[in-house]
Amino acid sequence: MNYIQAFILAVIEGLTEFLPVSSTGHMVIASGFMGIGKDEFVKLFEVAIQLGAILAVVVLYWKKFFDFSAVIPALIFGKLLNDFIDETLGNPIFIAVVLFLGGIVLLFIDKFFKKGEVHNEAEITNMTAFKIGCFQVLAVVFPGLSRSAATIIGGMQQKLTRHAAAEFSFFLAVPTMCAATGYKLLQGYHLLNTDNIKLLLFGNLIAFIVAIIAIKSFIGFLAKHGFRVFGWYRIIIGIIIIGMYYAGIDLNVG
Repeated sequence: MNYIQAFILAVIEGLTEFLPVSSTGHMVIASGFMGIGKDEFVKLFEVAIQLGAILAVVVLYWKKFFDFSAVIPALIFGKLLNDFIDETLGNPIFIAVVLFLGGIVLLFIDKFFKKGEVHNEAEITNMTAFKIGCFQVLAVVFPGLSRSAATIIGGMQQKLTRHAAAEFSFFLAVPTMCAATGYKLLQGYHLLNTDNIKLLLFGNLIAFIVAIIAIKSFIGFLAKHGFRVFGWYRIIIGIIIIGMYYAGIDLNVG
């Protein structure tokens, strides 16, 4: 992987990590088109650049962080199902189907949950946070669902407004992604030579900058238009991945 490829992947991470469209699915497409070989460092890179996206949330919302129990379910199931998750990450058709089905859900999510009663994080109880965290487990078990989509849907099911559900999804991402990224870095620390560390730092910087722009734009867009456009977008991306797979383009993501 060269710096141009690292730049493109980092931009994709920054744009898609906090949108309900699956960063994993976009990595599949980009890696396939660029012909990036999936060696161990590339796998580590695609996880570790989440740190840049995490930092964007911390910078934008540092005054609003609070302790919550929502992260517990994802941490537990992420550890218990680690082997299963690695296997499904290597299956592009599985990811494409989950993207497609998740898109259908987003087409109707605004109609399912029309009236949100919880407008900000101060109103979210520990029990509500835990229930939303259980939805995040779905994204852990089903790569392609999108952690953001799962937690936003969970938030709206718990009567959060669209805006509050999206922001809570950002907060929830920080401890969850820090734990996942830290675990992968501990597993792959032996891969971190000087050149690879430079690539990681570069990728995280790009992901950080792009994520700040994406987060601010997402909140404004969501307030005006809701989730329907993201639903159609997910459906299209799912179809593209299936088309690439059957066209013989290498989509080895595991």
